[in-house]
Amino acid sequence: MTEQLWAPWRLKYIENADKTEGCIFCEFPSQGEDNDRQNLIVYRTPHAFIILNAFPYSNGHLMVVPYRHTSDLGDFTEDEMLEVMKLTRLSVRMLKRAFNPNGFNLGVNMGRVAGAGIADHLHWHIVPRWNGDTNFMPVLADVRVIPESLCVVYDRLKAALEIELAG
Repeated sequence: MTEQLWAPWRLKYIENADKTEGCIFCEFPSQGEDNDRQNLIVYRTPHAFIILNAFPYSNGHLMVVPYRHTSDLGDFTEDEMLEVMKLTRLSVRMLKRAFNPNGFNLGVNMGRVAGAGIADHLHWHIVPRWNGDTNFMPVLADVRVIPESLCVVYDRLKAALEIELAG
């Protein structure tokens, strides 16, 4: 008997994976701070923002995104690059406080062949990792198990952010 894993949240990603209308990294911030929760934007600064990945590799998967729409690392100013690194550091601190991971994967996928889902707008991934978090599911079923809803994760990160900024 074949067992099935129901993951209806993946359908939105699958249906839109090849559509290139607009750029969420440009559109979401332009919708205003009143829409940040809906758009999963955790924090904004003058040059970049932190956003929760709607299709995470692990619980709490964040991205740091400069506002500048470019796929060329050389286009960013020194101030933009510094802010991206500061937000990456802040993301790690928030994730440690909210989820107590054992480690992190940090990285940028430059270009479609490198795995970039949104190749035209560079962004940095901060993926929390735990001992034993890679199990048989990704290997056998090409499925990752995410234990919390995005809304719960968002609230935990916002609480951790408040503590970090006060601190």
